[in-house]
Amino acid sequence: MAQVAAAAGVSKNTVSLALRGSARISEGTRARVEVAAARVGYRRNAAIGCLMAELRRTGAGRFEAALALLNANEDRDAFVRHPTVPVYLEGVRRRAEKLGYSLDEFWLHDPAIGGKRLASILRARGIRGALVVGLLKTNCLPERMRAVWEEFPSVVTGVRTRNPALSFAGADQYGLALQAYERAWALGYRRPALVLDPVIDSLIDGRFTGGFLIGQQRFRGGAPPIAPFTRIKEARLDLGCFSEWLRQAQPDVLFTLYHEVERWLHHSGLRIPEDIGLIQYEWRAQRAHWAGMDQRNDLVGEAAVDLLVSMIHNGQQGVPEQPLTTLVSSQWVGGDTVKETGETASKTQAKASMLQGGLV
Repeated sequence: MAQVAAAAGVSKNTVSLALRGSARISEGTRARVEVAAARVGYRRNAAIGCLMAELRRTGAGRFEAALALLNANEDRDAFVRHPTVPVYLEGVRRRAEKLGYSLDEFWLHDPAIGGKRLASILRARGIRGALVVGLLKTNCLPERMRAVWEEFPSVVTGVRTRNPALSFAGADQYGLALQAYERAWALGYRRPALVLDPVIDSLIDGRFTGGFLIGQQRFRGGAPPIAPFTRIKEARLDLGCFSEWLRQAQPDVLFTLYHEVERWLHHSGLRIPEDIGLIQYEWRAQRAHWAGMDQRNDLVGEAAVDLLVSMIHNGQQGVPEQPLTTLVSSQWVGGDTVKETGETASKTQAKASMLQGGLV
């Protein structure tokens, strides 16, 4: 690196920043450094990179680097009191500690800190990248924070962003919804239906609906589809629309994100699971009696750290031209809100497997 610096007429620190693609280095200087690096035959030393990763993992040499943990939720205290955000953090902190990274926390909606100031703080603290956690209601990040994304490699969890389009780690909602349908079918349910706010599904590009519809197509064959119930906001004010939909659709199990649907069904005179089953698309320990899909948001948090560290090691800077995506599979959690009906679960599972393989 000293040879590159001498050839380019710059400092070693400038060489390091330029070869990592830092926005702090001008295009002209970066080009001059790259030409000098090629002339002297400079190559990144993969062994050194592995060594530094091992030092972070084991704590040997007391080496420590830092990452920014950015709370993108409207609630400043979402890291503590939100029902799902702390689960992401559990995985983030666990993985960061194992890799030898400390975490500095910031709130993206803090009126006292703009993007340029936050970027300056991150530089001063030697922070190499940013993890965005808690973004759940929009796929856009605050425009005033753009200076951060333009300089630091960043990974977002929960909702894939479009403005800016950052690398992303999240649950595989499509696979989750399809697996939930398969589980319901294996339990003997024959008229599954979806209760979901279309705004939420739109934020994840229709992946919940996509998995549900493919499940419906795969298992119900030519039977008429059951239209999802999407009037969530209206039902919260007047349950009449929900009760009327139930009467017309006649579902035997519901997939939903909302625990309040349990109360809606009781209000409609239905017993759970005797009259109708309930399956949660985002199972939570706070309602452990529900059956549903555990999105393993703790593993999503771990995956986000791994993705960010990989970007740092590869010298990536700024908003990527091609954002990377890591999807984490969910797992089924049994509960008291479903029951076996009709065929036994074992027979139904065998039949479901045959259907998927095109054997019947």
